[in-house]
Amino acid sequence: MLEVRLLHKQVKTQNETLEQQVRHRTQQLEQSRLEIIKRLGRAAEYKDNETGNHILRMSHFAQMLALATGLDESFAADILTAAPMHDIGKIGIPDHILLKPGKLDGDEWEVMKTHVRIGADLLADTNVPLLKLASNIALTHHEKWDGSGYPQGLKGKDIPIEGRICSISDVFDALTSERPYKKAWPIEKAVDYLIEQKGRHFDPELVTHFLTIIEQVLHYRARFPDHVAETSDMA
Repeated sequence: MLEVRLLHKQVKTQNETLEQQVRHRTQQLEQSRLEIIKRLGRAAEYKDNETGNHILRMSHFAQMLALATGLDESFAADILTAAPMHDIGKIGIPDHILLKPGKLDGDEWEVMKTHVRIGADLLADTNVPLLKLASNIALTHHEKWDGSGYPQGLKGKDIPIEGRICSISDVFDALTSERPYKKAWPIEKAVDYLIEQKGRHFDPELVTHFLTIIEQVLHYRARFPDHVAETSDMA
């Protein structure tokens, strides 16, 4: 009986050790997968005029807005990870259009708009839920509440919630950031724009929620201005 008990304890210890090793390996694989996804999100930024801190900020704004809207923490965390890939399709836009310092003409703008479908296609055909979410964001973050956006002209809640959330987060950060072709807008002007575009460009309910977290948004923005090199991870 003692021998049987000792063997039982030995098997139990071995199983616990194996479970720990499996958990550790699973965590390593998950961390690697998330890191690859984050790097994909930064790929387009190296070709664009924008900075790595733009995707850092807008993805955190999106997470904050998701939580303020009442979405669960898991979904908000997924948006944080997927949002950096919203403009990955820009890697398929010719440099003379993507990097043009002035305003795009009509034909150039039509080419620029294709970045959403390019991005969605790059992230499509997968069984990974996070990449499916990223594909939806890439495809729909330029849709508008009134149906005047692109590429599908979706209207209202036909636009996935992740696309509506990232639209507000992306536009607010873009407006308040300096680019080679424009000056940064004052915060007050950008906030006024969000209010003005309630029910037109943006989901009015989401704008209301965004305004409730504006101090949190501005605090985070102050921590990661464009002129400071990104040194932290996006978790």
